Amino acid sequence: MIEARQKQILDYLKLHNLVTVEELSDLTKVSTATIRRDLVRLDKAGLIYRVHGSVSLNRFVQQQPSTSEKVTQHHSEKSRIGLKAASLIKNGDSIVLDAGTTTLEIAKNIKADNVTVITPDLHIGLFLTTMGRCRVLITGGPVDNKSQSCIGNDCIEMLHQFCPSLVFMACNSFTLESGITAPTYDKCQVKQALASINAKKILTADSSKYGLSSLYKICALDVFDSIITDADLDAQAQKEIGTLEHTELILV
Repeated sequence: MIEARQKQILDYLKLHNLVTVEELSDLTKVSTATIRRDLVRLDKAGLIYRVHGSVSLNRFVQQQPSTSEKVTQHHSEKSRIGLKAASLIKNGDSIVLDAGTTTLEIAKNIKADNVTVITPDLHIGLFLTTMGRCRVLITGGPVDNKSQSCIGNDCIEMLHQFCPSLVFMACNSFTLESGITAPTYDKCQVKQALASINAKKILTADSSKYGLSSLYKICALDVFDSIITDADLDAQAQKEIGTLEHTELILV
């Protein structure tokens, strides 16, 4: 019964870009509380996006299973980080959202009006255009099949053209000694372009990424005005990041 109802919800979402909980309740003839429980399960599976009482289909899941797996990892922490980061966005801001599942959580929680979002991430671009609240600019360039985000010289050159209010970056790994690092050269190049933008820069990463290091160095941690991570970051790591004179550590 539950699986059949959830399939009915997914089939309906394929035909409608954005629907409300009440619509799904009427469709399936169950209570809104039951629908919300179904949506929690579908969200955790990376099959849908939930935001502000509405829901849309994650149209990239079948083509990118590795990304849907990432969405479910440390989901609670990423949600809190995204909520806090989005609270820093003001009406009329122009922002850059790095590719990633944590920055997708920022996109889900944008409440400010008249915001312009620049991103190399097709997931974020599709989500925000579906919601219709922000002006969205995709950087362009070749698309990385694994992450479904733009890479390459065209992407990098476009990023150099912008003067945004805020840059939100994500990473696979970060330490005090190595800064933030990336597993591939293509990702490293794009993130280096983001780090070079003359704007307030905020690193958003859950605490599981701290203490890990990848092959390619992007930048030092003191490049960032703020680092937003979850409160599970251990005391020693907090102490290490606390030595950065001009970088604020925000725990959520």
